[in-house]
Amino acid sequence: MARAPANHVPRRSSRSLSAILRANVFTLFNLVIGVLWALILIFGEWQDGLFGLVIVANALIGIVQEMRAKRTLDRLAVINEAPVRVRRDGEEREIPPRDVVLGDLILLGAGDRVLVDGDVVHSDGLEVDESLLTGEADPVHKGPGDRVLSGSFVVAGSGAFVSTHVGTDAYAVKLAEEASKFHLAHSELRSGVANFIKYITWLVVPIGALLIYSQLANSADLRTAVTGAVAGIVTMIPEGLVLMTSIAFAVGVVRLGRRRCLVQELPAIEGLARVDVLCLDKTGTLTAGGMDLDQILPVHDGGLVGGGPIDDRPIDDRPIDGGPIDGRLIDAALGALANLDARPNATAEAIRARYPAAPAGWTARATVPFSSARKWSGADFGEHGAWVLGAPDVLLRGGACYDRATELAATGSRVLALCRAGSLSGVERGEAEPEPVALVTLRQRVRPDAHETLAYFAEQGVTVKIISGDNPLAVSAIATSLGIPGGERAIDARTLPHDDPAKLGELLDAHTVFGRVTPQQKREFVTALQARGHTVAMTGDGVNDVLALKDADLGIAMGAGSPATKAVAQVVLLDDKFATLPHVVAEGRRVLANIERVSNLFLTKTFYAIVLSLLVGVAGVAFPFAPRHSTLVNALVIGIPAFFLALAPTIERSEPGFVRRVLRFAVPAGVLCAVAVLVSFWAAHKGTSTLLEDQTAAVITLFLVTWWVLVLIARPLNWWRAGLVGAMAVLFGIGLALPFVREFFALEPGDLSNDLTAAGISVVAAILISVAVKAAGTLRP
Repeated sequence: MARAPANHVPRRSSRSLSAILRANVFTLFNLVIGVLWALILIFGEWQDGLFGLVIVANALIGIVQEMRAKRTLDRLAVINEAPVRVRRDGEEREIPPRDVVLGDLILLGAGDRVLVDGDVVHSDGLEVDESLLTGEADPVHKGPGDRVLSGSFVVAGSGAFVSTHVGTDAYAVKLAEEASKFHLAHSELRSGVANFIKYITWLVVPIGALLIYSQLANSADLRTAVTGAVAGIVTMIPEGLVLMTSIAFAVGVVRLGRRRCLVQELPAIEGLARVDVLCLDKTGTLTAGGMDLDQILPVHDGGLVGGGPIDDRPIDDRPIDGGPIDGRLIDAALGALANLDARPNATAEAIRARYPAAPAGWTARATVPFSSARKWSGADFGEHGAWVLGAPDVLLRGGACYDRATELAATGSRVLALCRAGSLSGVERGEAEPEPVALVTLRQRVRPDAHETLAYFAEQGVTVKIISGDNPLAVSAIATSLGIPGGERAIDARTLPHDDPAKLGELLDAHTVFGRVTPQQKREFVTALQARGHTVAMTGDGVNDVLALKDADLGIAMGAGSPATKAVAQVVLLDDKFATLPHVVAEGRRVLANIERVSNLFLTKTFYAIVLSLLVGVAGVAFPFAPRHSTLVNALVIGIPAFFLALAPTIERSEPGFVRRVLRFAVPAGVLCAVAVLVSFWAAHKGTSTLLEDQTAAVITLFLVTWWVLVLIARPLNWWRAGLVGAMAVLFGIGLALPFVREFFALEPGDLSNDLTAAGISVVAAILISVAVKAAGTLRP
């Protein structure tokens, strides 16, 4: 018998080996450099073709780094995959998502992500959020016979469905087949680099044609003409910039992977480098997962609550008809409510730790599952009545019991009201106020690393907003204990304007702690903050955080959170360590700050090559240096330093305007480099020296001026940066001193007058470059 089709879907966290090979080998740069390399091999000397090795180096380094990132992502993605509960052969079991087959009976509970399409066969208050597919935020009730679609998630209740479409036939996979594969989040860095490449490509074609024509028209030696033209064209191409950007991202992913942090989209680490507002969901982020049942306080004398916990009495199995409320009835109601759902939430689990089984005879005839929007759950137990358990400020409308709940919440405890109701439908429609029977308090566990992590964000200028569905007083107590500025001034989100985004944004900017926030409001908060120019990151672990995580500039999910949150987040903290976030921030800042540094290097080279080629083409003179000369200089002042600078640690916070800043540095620096090289070459050419000596003078000027650009870019100069730029100068000096190196790179520094003139011109050019980039506001301190 043939095996049923399985749920095989390409992981979005990485691309295939063939795709990696194609992306790193079949590139426009490799094509252009390959053609130029072939020209040199035909018309010139093989030493001038050294630049062709960049094709091999770029491809190998890019492939190796991305394969390392792929292995890290794939390994972490397997860890991140939440198992699927299915019933096979009458037994319930958990299996990996890829093992789901057509016709499986899949069981659902609150927080579960629907991975495949199917038809519901059982529903116990099952409510599904299809907002990621339809854009509608309101949960949809699903009954037997209804269809559920992959990409949705369960917000309340439980149920089961039979899979009808799996793998690439599932609705969500068809809807976003490309998005389901390896893809890149929006990245200003990558967009900026891509724009540089696009515009430079347009310039290379006409300038290269002019240069080739000029060299052929003004040189009797075809070999000299071709090598001169190739030298100019090759130098214009920033072939290493894309490579360095990819390496920086790939290394960042590997580094974060070692900290059990799954980056589902490579450039997502850029996001936290730009973030200036971090929205934290209290539960599961500031507080550890799970809670402990603290007190059960019965209501006496018309609503006054007793002052201490009741005794740990066993549940009385006998039905109680009427009479005063006593501890046995409270125990029975709590035990029955806590054991309704086979997949309890954290609150129900805390209560079930004390009441592991429902009392005999308490069978629910109708249930209302808990949801973040409703903030209560309940059941009708027939002769025992209808009972509800939820937030006091939702179920109660003032009175002594409400006041007591407020006092308890102010201490940082989570407070629930246990109430008896005439009917569940009346409570759900808000037509009837349930009768309070007891207050239940739970202790939340504050993460031990929360205080230190919050202090880090404060130091780095990142504003933290605590957004929680809990009582504002309880949230305020937690925030105050962690030293969050403004934590004592919590706002009840129910009082915030819903139809005035501008006013909402002002209140969000002015306050830090917000309680009783609905899932839809969390989404509105993110949008309002973004509208005020903020770059917003959102953390969360529950289903109620999904919409906000999806809309935030960067969504960060906890590894122990619901499958839905991990599916939409770009970053998943697999070990639930809040303290990992500073490392994510630092990695993002390292990537952006360092790529900006190396972009300055590569584009300075590009602009000096463009200007030099234009001047040479118009003037109709020989090109000042050969391809092997540019290979030597580029290796010492760009290639080798860029590799170290791209991977160096840094804490600089990235600001918008990457493209503008790089151009303000590279254009004046490149123009002055080109002018200095050409002046040095012309000054040497007027004498009696040979062409090789003239080119050597130009190479000395080119190295000294671009080396000074490297010094400016590497600032501030700590010990290793100073050692790096010093080592490059020493290597160039050794190259000029050693005969076999001079012969290999065609250098002949024999004319002292030319060489001293070149050095003097370099000093003047270096001073002018410093003044120009300082005036442009891009000179580092």
